[in-house]
Amino acid sequence: MKKVISNASPLISLSNIKQLEILEKLFQKIVIPEAVYKEVVE
Repeated sequence: MKKVISNASPLISLSNIKQLEILEKLFQKIVIPEAVYKEVVE
């Protein structure tokens, strides 16, 4: 199983170009730490 822990930069960048689904295509499990989630969402 391919898994990745993401920081905010790729999430923000992929979101800006509406391509977040690329992560789902590349990895079976994506872990987003709580602090990263807050930075991206809030």
